Amino acid sequence: MKKTVIDFLLLDNKQLNKDNFQLTLQSPLPVSDIFPGQFINVEIKEATEIFLRRPFSILDVDYEKQTIALLVKILGRGSKKLTEARPGQTISAIFPLGKSFTLPDQNDRVLLIGGGSGVAPMLFLSKICGLKPENVTVLIGARSASDHIDVTAYQSYGQFYYTTEDGSLGEKGYVTNHPVFTEKLNQYTKIYTCGPDLMMKAIGRKAIDTNIFCEVSLENMMACGFGVCLCCVEDTKTGHKCVCTDGPVFNVNDLKW
Repeated sequence: MKKTVIDFLLLDNKQLNKDNFQLTLQSPLPVSDIFPGQFINVEIKEATEIFLRRPFSILDVDYEKQTIALLVKILGRGSKKLTEARPGQTISAIFPLGKSFTLPDQNDRVLLIGGGSGVAPMLFLSKICGLKPENVTVLIGARSASDHIDVTAYQSYGQFYYTTEDGSLGEKGYVTNHPVFTEKLNQYTKIYTCGPDLMMKAIGRKAIDTNIFCEVSLENMMACGFGVCLCCVEDTKTGHKCVCTDGPVFNVNDLKW
């Protein structure tokens, strides 16, 4: 699908917890070519001091209703302004941007690992990957129980496990400490992950060591979204790549990790 700048209609702005909001946007154009791992670049009109658009991962898509759901975490002035938007407002965005995850084959058993805002593409992928729930495991990490978002709407698509750094929900520690990752990794044929850089590097290195297919969705700083500003360059085995156009999804074997 060709990259397009359009005005989305904000249908709903739902606060999920202290810092996370779910924005549901109505598109005037079909959204049938949007898949997990891709993102959109949003203009923050209400913050005149912010000149560059902000990238947000896509949490969900309703292909029939032509709606896109974004997970927006308050990290600065731009995201804070966006979470204050009200239904009925229009939001300018460029979409669809980036390359998506490779969808699994029907005989795959997949492990989806999300941390922080990286949970968004993992939930989206669990929904449309096309596998039976028993073949999909979703492992989500956060600092505490209050930082986790409600994933009830996705629990029918897989088996869910949680970690928290303070032990307030699920296993105490990081996702890389969870028994699903440390003891049962050989049960899976593919791993997909998105989240903090250190988390993804640890997962990627383990996948390489155990020879398991693994794709990561990088969260480099992305300003333009179409490879002009060179803010998001990543060093790969075939040279420097723009995460916004050559990614954000990469096979770990292609990265210099």
